[in-house]
Amino acid sequence: MDLASVTQKVAEKAANASENLGSSVKFDLRENGVVYLNGSNNEVSNENNDADCTVSMDLEDFNAMLDGEINPMSAFMGGKMQIDGDMSVAMKMSSLFS
Repeated sequence: MDLASVTQKVAEKAANASENLGSSVKFDLRENGVVYLNGSNNEVSNENNDADCTVSMDLEDFNAMLDGEINPMSAFMGGKMQIDGDMSVAMKMSSLFS
């Protein structure tokens, strides 16, 4: 799965969210690039903007999380995901993956 496909999946999930997340989240997919979610309008891009919370993980693991194969909490507790910034934003972000 490439960055464009993952970005599209995040955009679809954000568009289907019942409300805006309210905070920005940057998914740093390491050597594969960035997916940025502007929580004020749930707009998704590949811009490398500053965010309230940065979630770092491998593209493969992130895609598995998007597909529901990995639970966000399990990914965090298992060391597959690192979070920098506001942890409460990361907790809100997990609603996109349920």
